[in-house]
Amino acid sequence: MEKTIFGNTENGKTVFLYTFKNEQGMEMTVSDFGATLTNLWVTDKDGKARDIVLGFPSLKGYEINNEFFFGATVGRNANRVENAAFELNGVRYKLNKNEGNNNLHSGPDGYQLRIWEVRAVNELEHSITFALDSVDGDQGFSGELNLEVTYQLQEDAISITYRGNADQDTIFNPTNHSYFNLNGHQNGDVLDHVLQLNASKYTPIKAESSIPTGEILTVEDTPMDFRSSKRIGKDIQKNFSQLNYAQGYDHNFVIDQNADITARLEGDQSGILMEVSTQLPGVQVYSGNVFKRYAREK
Repeated sequence: MEKTIFGNTENGKTVFLYTFKNEQGMEMTVSDFGATLTNLWVTDKDGKARDIVLGFPSLKGYEINNEFFFGATVGRNANRVENAAFELNGVRYKLNKNEGNNNLHSGPDGYQLRIWEVRAVNELEHSITFALDSVDGDQGFSGELNLEVTYQLQEDAISITYRGNADQDTIFNPTNHSYFNLNGHQNGDVLDHVLQLNASKYTPIKAESSIPTGEILTVEDTPMDFRSSKRIGKDIQKNFSQLNYAQGYDHNFVIDQNADITARLEGDQSGILMEVSTQLPGVQVYSGNVFKRYAREK
């Protein structure tokens, strides 16, 4: 493991990068700023190393573009909360509004802006554990939460594991917010990537807010059907209300219960194949609908 200085925050705090390498040529770099995955180098079909996650070459890039959560750990809650409020055990909790009338990714004071403690490093297993203590009332949520996220570079994979311990009932729904381009971060959009999802249903969103309607609909005979492999861009221009609402794909897909692999994505130029597995019931698919200006950042 190699530890290097990434820079200093606007508040003068020093931020570090931690890089792990394996014998297969993979290289993973993470930062204690936001418990962020900053780089993931993978060898393509021609033996060339490509960095397949989007991000920035400097700490400042992550600070000033924090509203897009590049590679960061999002919490306590990922995705949107309608009207920035929820009820738990008969108590109504109010969150900060940071996307219209709603709360997105837990609000403006997100985990992506915080410096996490390095709780453990295991160089033999190529793993690092970041920890964050979130006090009662933090971001508007109930209870004190002790959160850990572990990144591990495995033989041909990375794993991300979340652990949370709270002193009272609370929402605990973190995620990693990496954007993947399997052709490499300087190779345009992903519309020619080939995607396959083991998901027969999805949750449609409201036109004005991207909040789920509460319905669970079949993907059958819609552009949302990725049960058989197809280009992400194959149906993205079709006149389908859900695609119009999100300006592309930005939807949760309900994972089929018998699926060991949630998703498969292949880079059309690189031949790099990524398989995704999760213990959770859904996977969010986002087609980078507003990212043209970030195509060559790193």
